[in-house]
This record gives sequence, C-alpha cells and structure tokens, in this order.
Amino acid sequence: MSIPKTIFVISGPSGSGKTTLLKGILSDRLLRRKLARSVSYTTRPKRSGEKNGRDYYFITAQEFQEKLRSKKLLEWTEYLGYYYGTPTTFFSDKYSAKSGLLLCLDIKGARRVRELYPKNSVSIFVMPLSLKLLPERIQKRCSRTGAKEIEQRLALAEEEVRASRHYEYRIVNKDLGKAIAALRTIIKKELSAQAVRNKRGVRT
Repeated sequence: MSIPKTIFVISGPSGSGKTTLLKGILSDRLLRRKLARSVSYTTRPKRSGEKNGRDYYFITAQEFQEKLRSKKLLEWTEYLGYYYGTPTTFFSDKYSAKSGLLLCLDIKGARRVRELYPKNSVSIFVMPLSLKLLPERIQKRCSRTGAKEIEQRLALAEEEVRASRHYEYRIVNKDLGKAIAALRTIIKKELSAQAVRNKRGVRT
C-alpha cells in the first residue's frame, strides 16, 4: 500500500442501525469528500427501497461463487442462507481519491480485514440499546421477516455483542443524533491521526 489509508470497519447486530449511521456520516459534505463506502455483493433478494449498485450489488449464487473462485472478493460470509462479499476492486478503485474507506461487515468479515490491514483498520461496533428491542426494529425494517428468521437474527446478535469486546470503539445507538455525532468524532479523530502519520512519512 503506497499511500496509507484508514479503513473504518463498522459492525453491529441486524437492526442496530449501523446502515443508518453510515448514511448520517455521508450526509456530512466534508466527510463525504474524504470517505468512500464499500458496496457489497449479495445473493439475498432486494428489499423495498433498495437500489442495485447503491445499497448492494444483487447477484445470483452462481455469480457469487464465480467471483469467489476468481479471487474477486476481499472477504465473504454466509448469513441466514445468503452470501455477502466485499469486491477487491473497491480497494483498487477508491484508494487514490479518498482518505478513508467505510466497510459495513459482520464480525467474520471485520476480523478478516483487521488481519489483512492491522495497522490501517479501525474497528467500530454499533451496540443496540437492548437486545429485547431488536425484534421490533428488524420487523420494522423488513415487514416480510418471519418469526423464525427473527429468532435466528437474535441468536446471531447475542454472539455479535459478545464479540464486540474485540473492537476498538463501541457506540450505543440509544439516540440516533448522538450516535451519529459519536461516529463522526471517531472518524475525524482517526483521519487526523492518519494525516499526521503521513506527514511524518510513516508507511503502514
């Protein structure tokens, strides 16, 4: 990596609001110029309001397997029967123009990125106010979510919350505005620290 960049890895249980937080961050004009957000591949069906290429690249399982065989995925995971993966092109296409990269990943993907870029990655976990509130938030986000899937997501959420101790930062999403402000503070702090290291000629 010739020019050090900061890779922000955001994780959190389904329904914790991590996607909403990222949208809030990218509404900041200054940060939007400095950050690029990854768009993952997924084999799950498109939800109402989602747009191909903006929220995800929606592809078939066969297409996903082909990208996996061709080593076109930086990391990938299977979640509730569907595949998700980060394109390797995201790094090559975006590094030259941006100071930081945003990746919204599960705990497995986050661990993979930290292993690949231990000196560049900043891990941030979005904590729900309470696991008891997640079923309602999951149902509100996707009205077609069945009881069995909600139960699966809650089981995964408990595992993810336990893994949050391995993250550098944790944000409790009790109040959306305050949570966005906290995430903005973290990102600005880490970008400033990276800029200082760059001026000193530190390579990572």
